[in-house]
Amino acid sequence: MKVEFSAFPKAFSGNVAVFVGAEKKLQASAKAIDGALGGAVMRAIEAGRFTGAKNQTLSVLGQKGFSRLLLLGIGKDAELDARAAEALGGLVAGDANAAGQKAVTVVVDAPKGGTVTPAALAAHIALGAQLRSYRFDKYKTKEKPEQKNALERLTVVVGSPADAKKAYAALEPVIDSVFFTRDLVSEPANVLYPAEFARRAKALTKVGLKVEVLGEAEMKKRGLNVLLAVGQGSVRESQLLVMSWMNGPKNQAPVALIGKGVTFDTGGISLKPAGGMEDMKWDMGGAGAVTGAMRLLAARKAKANVIGICALVENMPDGNATRPGDVVKSLSGQTVEIINTDAEGRLILCDAMWYAQERYKPQAMVELSTLTGAIIVALGHERAGLFSNDTPLATNLRKAGAEIGEKLWRMPLGPKYDKLIDSDIADMKNVGGGRDGGSITAAQFLQRFVKDGVAWAHLDIAGMAWSSKGNDTTPKGATAYGVRLLDRLIADNYEK
Repeated sequence: MKVEFSAFPKAFSGNVAVFVGAEKKLQASAKAIDGALGGAVMRAIEAGRFTGAKNQTLSVLGQKGFSRLLLLGIGKDAELDARAAEALGGLVAGDANAAGQKAVTVVVDAPKGGTVTPAALAAHIALGAQLRSYRFDKYKTKEKPEQKNALERLTVVVGSPADAKKAYAALEPVIDSVFFTRDLVSEPANVLYPAEFARRAKALTKVGLKVEVLGEAEMKKRGLNVLLAVGQGSVRESQLLVMSWMNGPKNQAPVALIGKGVTFDTGGISLKPAGGMEDMKWDMGGAGAVTGAMRLLAARKAKANVIGICALVENMPDGNATRPGDVVKSLSGQTVEIINTDAEGRLILCDAMWYAQERYKPQAMVELSTLTGAIIVALGHERAGLFSNDTPLATNLRKAGAEIGEKLWRMPLGPKYDKLIDSDIADMKNVGGGRDGGSITAAQFLQRFVKDGVAWAHLDIAGMAWSSKGNDTTPKGATAYGVRLLDRLIADNYEK
């Protein structure tokens, strides 16, 4: 989809979207169009339930000079911020595609009480429309025209088009990076396995990342035995992907971003039920988010030092697979009794986290993983679970998430939860004694691999990496949750 920014014309025509505020308050362009149409806009509003509330829409048809007039509810003036503008852009794109429109013009009238400049609003409207336009259709050989995106050109009318164009250019790396992650998460497991994931990440050297991949022989030599135990039942070789972006002060300790990359999870010997197992292709959503975030940081030349590490495995049951009850020594030296091979994410992450701390001495470590179904039971698909040993880091993560619409909810940790993973024959076991507090005991397991003095956060994104319905800026499917969250965390707190 092509995006253009334009100054206000003498008159509007075609497919046009205009703002209406709360309590049916027509913004300047909507008011002018209403006058030119003899009050047709207000008559259409009065005939229904449209009030201009945030994210309400109303289509007005059959008016002279207009193919279609779309009224966009912006709510109260203060509600129209950058995030709200993205939602409006997504609404416009979704509406246009559903209606089969090839071109749409959105008119930006900034309300007097708004907190964002018109140019920024215009840029974020375009961003939202682009994010909503994502489709993963590379394997479709037969598709009806109505199933395809119709919108080819989006024109955003604003008082300062040059400023809007500049603001949008700064946001374009977000689009490419989010789409990169959505592509990774959407791929089927026969196409995207650990080595292929690593291969695609290696291509990110073109945006400036330094990329290194450790194979099984190197990991065995270094002692990442718990990670290797998860993948030993697969014919696909496990990988440790290491990405570096060191563009901050030389004396600045890096931030480590860690991602779970189980490219397919059968559960291993603790085999999952057949129903829904096909969804386990996106059990690498955490690694996808970390890789996309690293791409975004490099693409926008972030002034920070950041390391991205992804543990990439396929969890399969064969004659060489890890058995429930096996005891394995981790890179940290601690031993783990593997009670359930379907609790595999924490196993690959513990070695990846320790590797990151040993090699890079990070000041903070943030890990993302589609770790537990228990977090979906607790929080549904509205928020990811946040576990942390550091309140400032947790606060910064929640703030970053709120700013870009990737919400978090802090969950508890504590000694009594930790005791639940004590093992009779090893230092710990990889699951608690039952279903109670499953996401918490998983976090407690990971916390045992955090060194003293390292600020750490674990984000359980199991309910957020994939959407069965979609939302304002995300179609059904892979969401790329975490890419913008991590980028905003770095931008707000670690860039110099």
